[in-house]
Formats: sequence, C-alpha cells, structure tokens
Amino acid sequence: MKIAVLYGGISAERDVSLSSGKGIIKALESNGHDVVGIDFHPERLEEILSLDVDLVYIGLHGRFGEDGKVQALLDMLKIDYVGSGVQGSALAMDKARSKLFFEQEGTRVAKQHVLYKHSYNKEATKVEIPYPLVVKPNQEGSTIGITFANNEEELLNGIESAFKLDETVLIEEFISGKEVTVAVMGNRGSEKALPVVEIVPKNKYYDYEAKYAVGMSEHIVPARLSAAQTEYVQKHAVLAHQTLGCDIYSRVDFIVPEDGKDPVILEVNTLPGMTPTSLYPDAAREIGLSYDQMIEELVQLSTKK
Repeated sequence: MKIAVLYGGISAERDVSLSSGKGIIKALESNGHDVVGIDFHPERLEEILSLDVDLVYIGLHGRFGEDGKVQALLDMLKIDYVGSGVQGSALAMDKARSKLFFEQEGTRVAKQHVLYKHSYNKEATKVEIPYPLVVKPNQEGSTIGITFANNEEELLNGIESAFKLDETVLIEEFISGKEVTVAVMGNRGSEKALPVVEIVPKNKYYDYEAKYAVGMSEHIVPARLSAAQTEYVQKHAVLAHQTLGCDIYSRVDFIVPEDGKDPVILEVNTLPGMTPTSLYPDAAREIGLSYDQMIEELVQLSTKK
C-alpha cells in the first residue's frame, strides 16, 4: 500500500514523535509499503489536503495529533488511518473527563481535584486530598509538566507550572506502587489485552528521562503481579479502551498499590510511543511479534475497520 506517516508535530512531545516516526517508516518500508513521511505542522495543511495514499499512519503524540484534531481532518478528507477516531482520541486526551468513564465501568481511579485557569484563585485554592499529591496538565503526555507535591508550596508551584502548558490542571492523590501498562490490540468487539509490562525506573519517579533515555528504566514482561492483579488490569484495560470508543490499539497505564487494594487506572494512550525504548513494542514482542510485524498487524487491522 501507499502509506503516509505523520510524525513530529508541534506538541511538547515532538522529540518522542520524531523517534516514533522514524521507527514506523522503517518498519513499513521493510514490509514492502510505499511510504511518504510528513513532519506535520498545522501551518502546512496543504501537505495533508493533497495526500493521495491508501492509509495514514499517525505517529504523532500529544496536541494536534493524539487529541482528535488530525483524525477529524482525515475523516473530512475520507482518508483511512491507523488507530482511534475523533471521539476516542479526544476523550482519552482529557484525563479528568476520561476518569469519569472509567469509574462508571467500575475501574478504580485516583481521587482528583480539577482546576481551570479562567477561575483559578491561588489564595482560595483548597484541595481536600492529603499529601503527597500529583499535579499535571490535563492534556499533556510523557509526564511533561508533572509535579509531585509534598507541601503547599510545592503544590502551588506545580499548579503554576502546569497552567503554562494547559488551561486545565489535574491534582490527584499519589498512590505508591508498581507502575504497569497494558497494550490493547484488535478491531472493535474483538480487542485483546497483551501481556502486562512492569516499569522499573532508575529515577525516583517514571519521568521523561526514565521513559526515553536508554537504560533509565527496566521493562519486565510479564509483570510481577498476582494472577488476580494481572486479570484485573487486563480486563479493565480493554474496558477503558472500549468505553472511550478507541479503535485498533491503545496502551493503558495503571498503578498497582503496595497495600494490596485494586490497581488504579492512570490514563489511556491512543497513540502510544513507538521508540526504541517504548512499552507497546515490548508487549507485542512477548506474543511473538517483532517491531515490523507489530506495525504490519496494526496496518492490517486498520484495513478491516
């Protein structure tokens, strides 16, 4: 097929997307496809408007890529693409709202407090959740703009930092435990959860450096969980994917608490990283799919939408 790969973009995750795009392009070419690479920018939409391809593989992350905007443009142009549509993409990108859907399905979520820039009053801010707290922009990924606050000063500084990146800020209870992720793959109605990946960061937290610097985190597949914990995160990963209306693939992140209580869902990533240190390829490898085979499987699933 003739396939266009959109990568790069203008979000805070541009560098990650450049790496993902490079890997996707190489895999598609190895699989025999005719590939057109496009470093996407909203000011160069003519590159999209003039596309003549069979399929688009979206290798973007963050805003103007993972939030449904590019998907809407491709829908209007009647160009097929790999991955979730407008609704699933937009809902998954909105962490605060997506948690309402997860909770409705019986999935455990962290307690949260949402702040909006237009109504934020520093002096009047009261958060009824005990420290430590996690402060993050509502619609950023890759832990960009995240703060772990242990007191009021760190909380207020974290809020200010997050508002520089987003109009909405999410404050959550900090839950100590193992961070795991579940890759979901399949057409609607036949999605399956891949083996659970456990993330062991070299840093105190699984931050940007731990995510993308080689050697800064260890991925253990399958994760060191009990049978009940494994069943829970796999079941609720598929539920989360389905309830948001996602399609083809996603990656769902959880914290498995040290106290033995149910795992807590963090978020759904509709365009998970495809870099050399990314988690989704690790899960696919565990079921016998090489990186190139995984990319081809996602392409073939997309032709059956």
